[in-house]
Amino acid sequence: MKISTMLSYSGGFKEAARNVVEMEKAGLDLVWVAEAYGFDSPSLMGYLAALTDKVEIGAAILPIYTRTPTLIAMTAAGIDALSDGRFHLGLGASGPQVIEGFHGVPYTNPLGRTREIVEICRDVWKREAPLVHQGKNFTLPLPLDQGTGLGKPLKIIAHPVRSAIPVWIASLGEKNVELTAEIADGWIPILFIPERANDVWGAALRAGRAKRGSGLGEMMVTAGGLLAIGEGADVTALRELQRSMVALYVGGMGAKGKNFYNELAVRYGYEKEAARIQDLYLDGKKREAEAAVPAEFLELTTLCGPRGYVEERIAAFRAAGVTHLQVHPIPLAGQSAASLVETVQGML
Repeated sequence: MKISTMLSYSGGFKEAARNVVEMEKAGLDLVWVAEAYGFDSPSLMGYLAALTDKVEIGAAILPIYTRTPTLIAMTAAGIDALSDGRFHLGLGASGPQVIEGFHGVPYTNPLGRTREIVEICRDVWKREAPLVHQGKNFTLPLPLDQGTGLGKPLKIIAHPVRSAIPVWIASLGEKNVELTAEIADGWIPILFIPERANDVWGAALRAGRAKRGSGLGEMMVTAGGLLAIGEGADVTALRELQRSMVALYVGGMGAKGKNFYNELAVRYGYEKEAARIQDLYLDGKKREAEAAVPAEFLELTTLCGPRGYVEERIAAFRAAGVTHLQVHPIPLAGQSAASLVETVQGML
């Protein structure tokens, strides 16, 4: 098992990048950089590539609607070159509120788009022939009856450092998880409860793996949560820092019937709680929505407690197939994010 973390912007990006440098020295294997509707992540990842030497750098995620497939491939190849082959491409569909609201792009056919984008990216990186793609979502070059009719098959001018860059997919729904297990090098779930993962996703993962090409190898999985190691109630109480995020995702990340995170909470067995959180959040009662998040949910999605307890949680994530334990360090007195990473390395 390796250790990954999601880049935190709480103290500003440059400060977060300096923390990554220290965590790299302590044994951090992979840092994920989000985009959402904030700063673009490739700029930030290029900055990280210049500061670091060994830690791998991943996009988590580049939304599949905001760039052409070839630009995604070019961006991935560029960061991979800057980092000397340390890049991981994380893709995801995001959601209708962001894609249609912020980008003005129709949120259509996410599964088909994902499959074709992965195919196109891999063809670009291989550079075996000029790019030609005939799909339901993308046709390259553009057909003669569209545009000027002057489009022609091209190869990427630059020579990618690697002909195959690891592709991860952020997915939650059954069909999307099945697709992930079929075509991706790695899977990025969220709000992952290891003890219930098989009940929620087991069938989809098995169905996807049954169609998986032998050349892909075993699928990587990154999941985890807030990390705090120490004795006493004050440490376990740090799980509460997750409460507002869970309420936001389960309650506010999408309209009723279109909230993937709410659906996940229901599938975990929190049907009544998920409905209440959403009702409160959409009514503008955010504090009440946060209070409605079950304490059990917070515990199962975090790693906060004495060393022995954290070791048990790590074992649960490992048993659920997690290959990259994702930690969000919360240092206590006398600790640092880097020291927590070093401690976890000693537990693996």
